[in-house]
Amino acid sequence: METPASPGLASAWAALSGDPALLARVTRHEDTGVLAARLPVRELAAACAGACALAAAELVSVRDGGAVPAVRLDDRAVAAAFASERLLRVEGRAPESFAPLSRFWRTADGWVRTHANYPHHQARLLKALGLGAGAGPEEVTAVLRRRAARETEEAVYAAGGLAVALRAPEEWRAGPQARVLEALPLVSAGRIDDAPVRVFTAPSGGLPLAGVRVLDLTRVLAGPVATRALALLGAEVLRVDPPGMPELADQQADTGLGKRSALLDLADCAGLRRFEELLAEADVVVTGYRPGALERFGLTPDGLATRRPGLVLAQVSAWGRSGPWGQRRGFDSLVQVATGIAAVEANREGRPGALPAQALDHGTGYLLAAGVLRALTEQTRTGGSRLVRLCLARTAAWLLDGPRAPLPAAVPPPPEEHTAERDSAWGRLRYALPAFSYEGGPADWARASVPSGTDGAEWG
Repeated sequence: METPASPGLASAWAALSGDPALLARVTRHEDTGVLAARLPVRELAAACAGACALAAAELVSVRDGGAVPAVRLDDRAVAAAFASERLLRVEGRAPESFAPLSRFWRTADGWVRTHANYPHHQARLLKALGLGAGAGPEEVTAVLRRRAARETEEAVYAAGGLAVALRAPEEWRAGPQARVLEALPLVSAGRIDDAPVRVFTAPSGGLPLAGVRVLDLTRVLAGPVATRALALLGAEVLRVDPPGMPELADQQADTGLGKRSALLDLADCAGLRRFEELLAEADVVVTGYRPGALERFGLTPDGLATRRPGLVLAQVSAWGRSGPWGQRRGFDSLVQVATGIAAVEANREGRPGALPAQALDHGTGYLLAAGVLRALTEQTRTGGSRLVRLCLARTAAWLLDGPRAPLPAAVPPPPEEHTAERDSAWGRLRYALPAFSYEGGPADWARASVPSGTDGAEWG
């Protein structure tokens, strides 16, 4: 069924300060059979992908002086893109989405969810629980059955690990972090300084970001989704990881499409000098580390804009950048548990549930990319270095404000017809195609993903 822009897209576009008249350029093919959930996940996904597509089409128009290209959304394509990590195949092998210790656990008084996909997070989790490095699910089960959920949450976070107690939506909203987030817009965007107006040449091949250089300092998953979208749209994206902590291989294969990848130690003087050289030629910097992690290297909004006037800085976090949880690490699965989404999506037996895709990560990622595109458009009008910020917990609040449906009888798998295959450094790679399209725009990424550290720390 073909429909015009939805209220969800209108809301997202308004959060980006977009011209509401441009919503008429969007049409959508709806499919109610995808992303089934109690919460309106399908609507959120279409709204976020649609906002990114419309922001891209707008910038094409700004650069070539023509009309804004027509945008078309297909719910099945959007659903596939929002489940890209599940559709990924590397030489026919399906990736492991969650490690054995990343799951829900019963506690003495409820439920807790842990995240231990990275080895250092698993080690900290086991240490906080008083277990040895080789402990498995059985030992963790036995320990957590005797402990309270909130006590576990605090102990694991104090040890540098990740665990979140299950809350109902009203419990989260009554807490101090939710009250901080209530005062924030869905997308925070503004000027940092009075840098000169940005001057673009006409785009190449309908790519709004042709000639734009993006430094990608992000981790799983929202930040890499944003920079993957920017790479699709023609940006030269250089992902930079620390040498001692490269991205997990399957995550890199999925979210690294269109990008180059380098290793750089910012804690080393030579590494920091090289970063400064890269920054001097960058147009956009995207960060996705825990708030405070990069600021010690001088990577603050004011500091970056002083060294590179006219920069667009885009930042994404799990819980926001202030409040009692502002410095905490977090992932989509944990934000779902804390904010009450997992409670809303519980099954008939009361076991906590999950969204049919990591929709907070993907949705926030597309909105972050849209924020970068809109910031570049606004720079052509009024100049200024720009700052764009989003957080997963604020996106979760937006989702929770939507209407609820009955518990679906089943959640269908993501649509496999919206995938492609190509040869890569990983071997034969199957991956989800882009979530959106616009007239004259790209249908696929220009290059396959590469393993962390494949490229030098330099612009191509």
